[in-house]
Amino acid sequence: MPDRPIRWDKSYYSFTGFKDPDEDFEQVSRMETTLTSWLDNNGKSAVKKLKNSLPLRKELDRLKDELSHQLQLSDIRWQRSWGIAHRCSQLHSLGRLAQQNLETLKNAKGCTLVFTDRSGMSAGGHVMLGTMDVHHHWAKLFERLPSYFDLQRRLVLLEDQISHLLGGIRVVYLEELQPALTLEEYYSLLDVFYNRLLKNRILFHPRSLRGLQMILNSDRYAPSLHELGHFNIPTLCDPANLQWFILTKAQQARENMKRKEELKVIENELIQASTKKFSLEKFYKEPSVSSIQMVDCCKRLLEQSLPYLQGLHLCVSHFYSVMQDGDLCIPWNWKNGEAVK
Repeated sequence: MPDRPIRWDKSYYSFTGFKDPDEDFEQVSRMETTLTSWLDNNGKSAVKKLKNSLPLRKELDRLKDELSHQLQLSDIRWQRSWGIAHRCSQLHSLGRLAQQNLETLKNAKGCTLVFTDRSGMSAGGHVMLGTMDVHHHWAKLFERLPSYFDLQRRLVLLEDQISHLLGGIRVVYLEELQPALTLEEYYSLLDVFYNRLLKNRILFHPRSLRGLQMILNSDRYAPSLHELGHFNIPTLCDPANLQWFILTKAQQARENMKRKEELKVIENELIQASTKKFSLEKFYKEPSVSSIQMVDCCKRLLEQSLPYLQGLHLCVSHFYSVMQDGDLCIPWNWKNGEAVK
């Protein structure tokens, strides 16, 4: 048998009348998906899936509220877009563990609990429950939480020491912009950076850079300034280059941070206006969608008449999709009008 599909000459399709699959593919690729055409084709499916998911959504809210109250948690989250049924199952598992080890689980008092791919504590200080781990692993994690809290205090101290050496710049960890790290991994990253600063002492005027922020990256070779105003600093950055870069970009960083705050206010106002105009049950964005992208998306949405959206859950993303529980995903840079060739 050949190791690749047979490709017939164009004359074969002309003679036999069979459809040329390449021609069909080319025609589809020339047709650009538009918001209105996609909603026309998928709106009813989203409504049906959303309606079917409502009982499970109520059950999820009930379980989440009960466990948050019982364990005195700050919040319960999910790192991935699991379906509602999957989330309910995870909360039922946690509930069974709470019945058996209530006092141990109360070690998480005041914490945010996140269901994710591995167990531990995140760089952001959240308790991570790996969904593939058995109850025994979860129980051991809750037992170890006091030692994690100790490491967390040491990490905060390390961030303060770095800030002191860099003129008051605050070291932050931004979940939506940085790799998912455990507390141990992040502490190690900070420790390497701090020791390099100590060996190559660079001078900043004390507190001259207060109000500015930086994040550490292990996969960068040169410092950069993010459009949101924070510095991206490589762990192994040359200290002399670092000093020059921060000092020359400090004013721009302050301006970017001010713009970020203004943009956030505009974004929230547009989200509220869109939710009201289209009578949406829920309107949100994926973390990977920036405020600038969300503002652009909302402004263009508000110019449209989209009755299909009433009562739906709309998510602004980077692609079109109907999620298994009825949430509609649209790309932030959606196109409108008739599909064109």
